[in-house]
Amino acid sequence: MLLSMILLFFVSALYANTEENAKAEKKEGNKEEKFNAGKMIMEHISDAHEWHIMEIGETPVAIPLPVILIDDGKLEVFMSSEFHHGTKSYHGYKIETAVKNKGKIVRVKEDGITTDESAALPLDFSITKNVLSLFIGILLLCLIFISVARRYTKNPNSAPKGLQTMLEFIILFVRDDVVRPCIGEKKYKKFMPFLLTVFFFIFFNNLLGLIPFFPGGANLTGNIAVTMVLAVFVFVTTCFIAKKPYWIHIINAPGVPWWLKIPLPLMPIVEIMGVFTKPFVLMVRLFANITAGHIIILGFISLIFIFGNMSAGLGYGISILSVGFSIFMGFLELLVAFLQAYVFTLLSAIYFGMAMEEHHTEH
Repeated sequence: MLLSMILLFFVSALYANTEENAKAEKKEGNKEEKFNAGKMIMEHISDAHEWHIMEIGETPVAIPLPVILIDDGKLEVFMSSEFHHGTKSYHGYKIETAVKNKGKIVRVKEDGITTDESAALPLDFSITKNVLSLFIGILLLCLIFISVARRYTKNPNSAPKGLQTMLEFIILFVRDDVVRPCIGEKKYKKFMPFLLTVFFFIFFNNLLGLIPFFPGGANLTGNIAVTMVLAVFVFVTTCFIAKKPYWIHIINAPGVPWWLKIPLPLMPIVEIMGVFTKPFVLMVRLFANITAGHIIILGFISLIFIFGNMSAGLGYGISILSVGFSIFMGFLELLVAFLQAYVFTLLSAIYFGMAMEEHHTEH
């Protein structure tokens, strides 16, 4: 995870540096636009109001998405194509390109200048790229599991076939090797629906993010808002199901010397902080690892264009290494896609098991 955060910092610095270079070139009157690796990577891993497909020459090809705004009590609904890929304003709104509020829809004046920033942001309920990817992932999950469930209903005593075989293997693995050992034989069943949903939601969306073309390519599980919601679900569930021994262990941990509790309640403070840091770790780990995987692959691809700007021969030469490493990282990301879903589910099950434990053994 530390490596992931370092990579994020590196790309942010690269992006800032390339932005400064672009401004300098513009001031010098250099009309030739060079490849901006930092900008390309940041645009890929961030959300957007359109789904970019490709560029034909200098013309971008993208799927427009619905823009839904509530501003001063008024509902504004239109397609993002009205913004012409962020180059124009529409009905007094535009996609901000400045550093502050970049990528967000802001209110503008008649001359296209952003209004006072304190009142420039309407309530945005738009269907963005990540939201559409979320709907696609949910639809895919429903189609797969409803069809498999119907097959089990029609043939309850027959052996599983095809997709049933793979899904049954994964479900049994989650049940027998993750949930049951962590929560216990008597109580694990009521948590299976939630934990299986979390596992397959993360796993399927991780896989969709690895597909380089529509309907894949969105960085959904690398979006901090999505991982935060998943972590909040785990946190609220843990607090709701926690029994009395769990809270006693936090407030008055057994086996801890009294001078760590009185007069300064050092250990209770540490334990209470741990209640909040556990879901925080869930959120950051999934976000950082998935985002870092996208950055590494895009970084290798960017090397082709960076060296190509220097020399065509260098570009062709480095392309062999870049494509080779990108393919290797793609296979590695398949493992990471499963591993991150497994880790998130495992830690969630551990937290539930700790909250449901009747007695804490004093060591």
